[in-house]
Parts: sequence; structure tokens; C-alpha cells
Amino acid sequence: MKNAIMEAFKVNVNEKFDFIPAAEEVEALDFVVEGEGRYHVLVGGKAFKAKLLDVNYEEKQFRFEVNGNPYDVAVSDAFDQMVKQMGLTNVQSAKANAIKAPMPGLVLEVSVKIGDTIAKGDSVCILEAMKMENVIKAMGEGVVKAIHVEKGAAVDKGQLMIEIT
Repeated sequence: MKNAIMEAFKVNVNEKFDFIPAAEEVEALDFVVEGEGRYHVLVGGKAFKAKLLDVNYEEKQFRFEVNGNPYDVAVSDAFDQMVKQMGLTNVQSAKANAIKAPMPGLVLEVSVKIGDTIAKGDSVCILEAMKMENVIKAMGEGVVKAIHVEKGAAVDKGQLMIEIT
């Protein structure tokens, strides 16, 4: 089971290199915390000094400095990979002023009302799809202009739910 879990993770470095770490490779990592955000890492008999520069837990993105060189690392699990493969990651990116349903589902909650000021990342509604609750977040900032759904409504993929100015 442990190997199956590890193989579900994909790592991207500097938007150039993708790899799926083997469980044995992860287990073989030897690191010591030297201070806040600083580590001494042994990999394959080689020593590295690593420093965590920035982290975005929500996006699973990390910026490290290893032996003085910067590295942007993104980690995706099996669910993230499935969502990307299904093309659901770019549904809202075409227009930051239109929040559309990323998948068919049932509106469980609308968290905003007309006139509310919202920021990128704010929760605007909760959509139930495939027996999972999905928090739909604003892709940009603005003021809620119109709400086209209500609690209990069924929506189709791509359906306009909320307009922002």
C-alpha cells in the first residue's frame, strides 16, 4: 500500500522536469533540520544544503534553494493529476469575471451576495459532485455583479454561476 501511495505523487521541478519518485528513493532520503526552513540533505551519498524560501500549501508549490541554486517544485497527487487530465483546471481561467461550474453538480451553498467585494482565492460557493464537496474559489478580485445559481440548484459543467466586475 505504501508504494501505491508514493507512486500516485508526481513532482515537477522548474516547470521542466516531471518525475514520480519511487518509495525507495523517498525512504532513502536522509535530512537533518538545521534551523527554521534550513536542511542538510543526503541523497545517494551526496550532501546538499537546502533552504525553503517560499511555500504555497494550497497549490502544493514550494521554492527551495539547494546549494545556492533556486528550484520551484510542484507536487501533485492522484486527484490533482486526474482533474488536470479531465481538463477541469482551466475552466475559470478564460475570464476572471465569470465563475463557472468546473463540473456538473449540486449547489450546496452560495457564500456571497450581490455587492460583496471578493479577493482571489475567496470561497464563493460549495458544489457537490461525485459525493464530494468542492469549494469554488474566486480566480480574481472584484465585486459580485450577479448570482445565477441558488442553494439546491443543479448545474452543468461550464455553467455561469457568478459574475464579478
